[in-house]
Amino acid sequence: MKLLEQVKFSCSVSSVQCKNIKQYGKQHMFDSCPDTSWNSSEGLPQWIIIRFESPQAVSKFLFQFQGGFVAKTLSIIIQTEAGQQISEETFYPEDVNSPQSFELQHPVKSKEATIVKILFPSSTDFFGRIILYKLEILE
Repeated sequence: MKLLEQVKFSCSVSSVQCKNIKQYGKQHMFDSCPDTSWNSSEGLPQWIIIRFESPQAVSKFLFQFQGGFVAKTLSIIIQTEAGQQISEETFYPEDVNSPQSFELQHPVKSKEATIVKILFPSSTDFFGRIILYKLEILE
């Protein structure tokens, strides 16, 4: 199940290019439009925080970056509502435009994941920008 299409959540991001939320804001990661994206400002690290309205099970992530503006590494940290860390895993995306899936080695099978932090400590872009067209979290 694609959680971000099925359950209520809130999202915050580290930055938005030129503070232009209308054109480059976080909402574009979830709008299913292939022509829109979240664009971060320059600088590292960048991050995304998803907070589910109710606890969920989490097993897989899908990212679609713009080539040249891809995270060299990304860390996914999953926490309970109280902030207790359940899982932390690191992944290494390819510098490509196509969607990339990452399965957790230790999926959160019980419905206890409330906070998902996605950290981008490095980028293929010299200035540290991240451009993300799509983010999916799957149960």
